[in-house]
Amino acid sequence: MPTFAQFFQSIIVVGKFSEFRLPLKNIPEGVQEIEYHLGKQFFVNMESADIHDADLDVRLTVTHKHDIYNLVFRVAGTVTLICDRCLDDLIQPIEADYEIAVKYGDDYSETDDMLVIPESDNWLNVSYMIFDTASLAIPAKHVHPLGKCNRAMSALLRKHRATKSDDEDSELTERLMEEMDSMESAPIDDEPEAPSTDSRWDALKKIATSSSQEE
Repeated sequence: MPTFAQFFQSIIVVGKFSEFRLPLKNIPEGVQEIEYHLGKQFFVNMESADIHDADLDVRLTVTHKHDIYNLVFRVAGTVTLICDRCLDDLIQPIEADYEIAVKYGDDYSETDDMLVIPESDNWLNVSYMIFDTASLAIPAKHVHPLGKCNRAMSALLRKHRATKSDDEDSELTERLMEEMDSMESAPIDDEPEAPSTDSRWDALKKIATSSSQEE
């Protein structure tokens, strides 16, 4: 992962995050609050592969005292991921805080709790800090609660695992089917209708068709 200083230089050129420029030198001593909203485009600009959509509110509290700017980020809302088990959209609630102090110095430097920026910089772009805060709040495993996966997709994956367990697709299939057996005892909602135009379905149907032809 790039350091903040490296990313900071890149966004100066790209210019996609101008709304997140914080005018530090114009902030008086005391406490200021700033609010942002993150949607899909923010994560597209960040080239995030995992987050496909978002509805996140960000509150930034800036406390300026004795040449130190203490920044506290609070991120809350939902992001849309892809379920690792059934490949359907997964709406994941997240909530996270992040705090860092900023001060002026000779050049860029960074520790866990302090960021130093050059005196020549009149503003600070906080987009990377917000992105990192949101991303780290997402669980490593992206799965629906038990019983909430798309069961038609799950059944197709199960069939493929049973018929092709020893071929080159087995590793991918086993990963997607991890913990699927425990779903049998989970409560089931109304059976979801399989989306006919989803490319993920087309790929899995192709696998199932190939499996049946070889039986």
